[in-house]
Amino acid sequence: MLVALQAELDKRRIDGLMRQRRLLDSPQAEHIVANSQPFLSFCSNDYLGLANHPKLIATMQEAAGLSGVGSGASNLITGHHRYHDSLEKKLASFVTMPAALLFSTGYMANIGVLGALTGRGDAIFADKLNHACLNDGGYYSLADFKRFPHNDVHALEALLKVSTAKHKLIAVDAVFSMDGDIAPLAEYLDLCERYDAYLYVDDAHGFGVLGAHGQGTLNHLGLKSPRLIMMATLGKAAGVAGAFVAGEQVVVDYLIQKANSYVYSTPAPPALSATLIASVDFIAQGDHLRSHLQTLIVTLKQHLNVKRWSLMPSVTAVQPLLVGNNYEALALSEYLQAQGILVPAIRQPTVPVNTSRLRISLSAAHSVGDVMKLAEAMNQAEHVVSAR
Repeated sequence: MLVALQAELDKRRIDGLMRQRRLLDSPQAEHIVANSQPFLSFCSNDYLGLANHPKLIATMQEAAGLSGVGSGASNLITGHHRYHDSLEKKLASFVTMPAALLFSTGYMANIGVLGALTGRGDAIFADKLNHACLNDGGYYSLADFKRFPHNDVHALEALLKVSTAKHKLIAVDAVFSMDGDIAPLAEYLDLCERYDAYLYVDDAHGFGVLGAHGQGTLNHLGLKSPRLIMMATLGKAAGVAGAFVAGEQVVVDYLIQKANSYVYSTPAPPALSATLIASVDFIAQGDHLRSHLQTLIVTLKQHLNVKRWSLMPSVTAVQPLLVGNNYEALALSEYLQAQGILVPAIRQPTVPVNTSRLRISLSAAHSVGDVMKLAEAMNQAEHVVSAR
């Protein structure tokens, strides 16, 4: 086995697909220290700049003093703290859903929910560009797992028309993490009504950023229905960690009984939930942050002037620059790194073959000057990297 593992790693390196970790020596922010060097970072999903907010730090410190640093038991034993319960109620109210349930990560939420709500005899219909955890949840569920082309409403309808599944669940990202575009959720919900299906929406990259007061993509699109179930993570715009699922009360009650990743795991420390209660307030009061984020998006599009590469269509904080070739994407990322700017090169299998890109993540913590510096560096890079 060891020889085979090494051979696969060697092939990944040759193909320009070897992933590397950076060692962060600072708090998560727009300016970081990584591998002992300072950088202007466009890598983080900290869309509102809350991850290093002094008031949230103080809240966590105080809550840890009151509740300790660990939960100590699973949720159904003695691990469900009052801070957890209060956060669930606050999140449900914030996204205007009847109930919400906390999970330790978005990955755990997706595999737990899909595995609990579907099984043999059921069907899950998933966008081909969904995040890996939605794919894994579909595979683990034992349901018939059908994938349709990206944002293709007609292809999805064709699958639903011929499905004889007992229960049908459409599972999609709201904002696609590597593309930045928004799923046609209104059309999907209409299909749910017509074909007796339910819609499970992963709003990891929309929660806190889109919608009135950051309530998320469903609010942004004006969607309400008992057929909707949403998941959102709490380590991106919320700046802390964890995830939650929101929907009808019966859905949450069922997940408490049947979602294995909830039942058989220790919840996140209560202090994190106390911190997130404060974070939700910051999100609700953060219209100025979201407005600034939109200004940064416009600034990037106005000042980036390259012909060899192109920004993909996106109105969100995720602004991907399509490069195509693995080696060229890596070379561009390395050129920017040499200029003191971090932008990750995203390659297969995270994205389809020949669509390697730089994933530019904008944060309200960035200044207009930061974004203009990035655009200028990429404009210059076109004349250097493309010649390699």
